[in-house]
Amino acid sequence: MSKKKHRKHEDLARPDLGVFHRNEWAFIGAPCGLIRKVVFALSSSLAAQWKCGYVDADHAAGDSGEGADDHGVLLEYTDKINFHRYDTRRSQDTYHWRNRFAEMDMVFVNGNHFKANRQVVIVHPKKLESLERKLDRLTCVELVLLADGMGEVPAFLKSHLGEADVPVLKLEDTEALHTFFAKRMQERLPGVKGMVLAGGRSRRMKQDKSLIEYHGVPQRDYTFGQMRQCLDEVFMSCRPEQGATMMLEYPLVVDTYLNLGPMGAILSAFRQDPNSAWLVVACDLPLLDAATIGYLLKNRNPSAIATAFRSPVDEFPEPLIAIWEPKAYPALLSFLAQGFSCPRKVLINSPVELLTAPDPMALRNANTPEEAVEIARLIAERGKEKI
Repeated sequence: MSKKKHRKHEDLARPDLGVFHRNEWAFIGAPCGLIRKVVFALSSSLAAQWKCGYVDADHAAGDSGEGADDHGVLLEYTDKINFHRYDTRRSQDTYHWRNRFAEMDMVFVNGNHFKANRQVVIVHPKKLESLERKLDRLTCVELVLLADGMGEVPAFLKSHLGEADVPVLKLEDTEALHTFFAKRMQERLPGVKGMVLAGGRSRRMKQDKSLIEYHGVPQRDYTFGQMRQCLDEVFMSCRPEQGATMMLEYPLVVDTYLNLGPMGAILSAFRQDPNSAWLVVACDLPLLDAATIGYLLKNRNPSAIATAFRSPVDEFPEPLIAIWEPKAYPALLSFLAQGFSCPRKVLINSPVELLTAPDPMALRNANTPEEAVEIARLIAERGKEKI
């Protein structure tokens, strides 16, 4: 009889992260000044669509003169007017770096000093011997750039790459370099999964509002069907005690962050799959249709924390009909750690793509019996208009 292996910790689904970020490339094989120049030109060309980060090392010992760290200060923040700076004496590693770069879309790394999960090799005449010594760092080469004076990929690099089909470009071909990374970012765009929020307790409605029939079927079924017209994968969010019954009807995201309302449901979705974006829709929006959901998807901005509609009532973001990107996961956890469980507060204080709904009435919700009656009347009137 075999012994069951003891597991000390919960086996969590982990985000597909590298050393610094999920989208990271180390540029290696050229002098540091040239790497910096190439990265900055590339970042400038991509900045209109993507937020770029950069990792480098300073060859100097640091700024001269007395600083706060000379007086026992371990972390210093300085408002430099045009930018903001944090200085710390504490050693940094991948767990710190990932948090720092979480809001970025891509991170470029000076591969002469740091490793990254993907690499861009610059074949430079002054650095060939150095590059040959660093072949162990070339674990996933996605691009080779030939510097001026280099007509072909050197034999040692060809041998190392083996059968890998790695594109080769001229370093001075900035347009081709931009095109390569723009395409790679599109290829690495997270997919979108849908989730209907049906785990609320409906205290104001005084009955389960997900089961109210405005369209001849329970509202949660109607919302699920509208989302399935736009997405391949849609899940129903529920409390643990609802799971046994609902699992017979739907794919589920069962709350693992309990008693936190919609915030707990969104966090539970990311805990289940942290590598997808989640289109989250409340089940109390009887006028919401596939056209409005499709409009949200068509105008998605994956560079933002989320893409959401602007409320026609108060102009604030609507968090419960929104696409939450994977980068929202650490942001949500950060707000929770500070004692906030309101997803709207996260959106108000984060980079968000705000849209105006093509049909503002689609955002009208029904939380009370009176609101349910009024919306049922509106649906009936719309039905008559179509006849």
